[in-house]
Parts: sequence; structure tokens; C-alpha cells
Amino acid sequence: MSTSDASTSASTARSLRGVLLLLATIAGVSVANIYFNQPLLDNLRQSFPDSASWVGAVPAVTQLGYAAGMLLLAPLGDRFDRRLLILLQIAGMCVALIVAASAPTLAVLIVTSLAIGVLATIAQQAVPFAAELAPPSERGHAVGTVMSGLLLGILLARTAAGIVGEYFGWRAVFGASVVALLALAVVIILRLPKSQPTSTLPYGKLLVSMWHLVTEHRALREASLTGA
Repeated sequence: MSTSDASTSASTARSLRGVLLLLATIAGVSVANIYFNQPLLDNLRQSFPDSASWVGAVPAVTQLGYAAGMLLLAPLGDRFDRRLLILLQIAGMCVALIVAASAPTLAVLIVTSLAIGVLATIAQQAVPFAAELAPPSERGHAVGTVMSGLLLGILLARTAAGIVGEYFGWRAVFGASVVALLALAVVIILRLPKSQPTSTLPYGKLLVSMWHLVTEHRALREASLTGA
């Protein structure tokens, strides 16, 4: 290999590492939003004493929304540019978080939490995006890097929300997340490349295709059951 080829290869590797770290950050910051409300339940009870018995619905519907988003939104990455989908979901998430931060009643917060859960599936665009960008020999490492970011987001979300909620109130937690997501969106626009759609199937057929994948691939069924 010539010196110029080696230099080009090293530059490409550095560029890929930077993109993978960005995708890991996207996954972590986005998935954290479905765990922020868990250490804030006592704060919510104090803010909405008349509806205190329904406070548990906030984290419950958030998780249900996340499950629904994985089913209904994640397949769109095969049909459209993942970078665009990530930016659109971030925009929607910011709107949902602003509504949550200013929620006048617990009912509004519950409905908004469902939307937050659905839109937090940004992480499910980041992981396959990493596999798409990496060469075949590096795909395992690429997916592992982004999954590490996702898991860090899950682990650190409750701690961060608890600290912010303790000193600034539960509404500040959602407000801080908006700021973080807007900053992340700027970096995405500047640094994240576009993806190439891999399917031309209409939305309905995309959803049906997931069932075919489950029935045809035993390893997928086993991994899904283990994850569940």
C-alpha cells in the first residue's frame, strides 16, 4: 500500500469513528427521554395532587409509545433517508418536550409522554445507520459502539433527571432535554451524511415485511425473545 493510500485509509477510518460517536450520542440522548420521568414521580405527585393516583401512567405510556414507535417508525429507515428521519423526529420530540414541560394537567403530560416514547425511537434509526455506513468487516464494532451510547443513555438518564429535578424542578428536566436535542440537531446537519434508501416498498408492505423476516430467520426470533 502506498503512503497516499495509507493516509486516505486512515482519514476514512477517523471520519467513520467520528460519525459512529455521533450516532452513539444520538442514540443515548434520544433514548434517555423515555427514562427521565421515572425518578420524577414524587415531583409529579406534588404538582398534580388531584390526579396523584394516575402518576404511574406517565412512565407506562412512555414505554408503550416506545414499543409502538419501534413497530411503526423504525421501518421507515429502509424507505427514506435516515438522516432526514432523525432530524424530523428530533423536531417532533422538541415540540413534545416543550408541551410536557409546560403541561397544565397530568392528563396532558400522559398524552405527551406517549408521543415522547414514539419519537424516542430515533435510536432505532441510529443503530442500523451505523451498520449501513461501516464496511462489512467493521459492522459488529460499529453497531456495538452505537449500542454502547444507547445503553449509557439508559443508565445515566435517571441520575441526570433526578439531580436536575431535585434542584430545578421536574419541568426543567424536559427543558434541558430540548436544549440538548437542538444542539445535537446542529451537529447532525453539519456532520452526519445522508443515507441511501434500500427499499421502495410502500409503508404497509414495509410493516408486513417485518413479519416475513421474523418467520424466516430463527436467529432473529431468538434475539427478539432474548431482548424482550
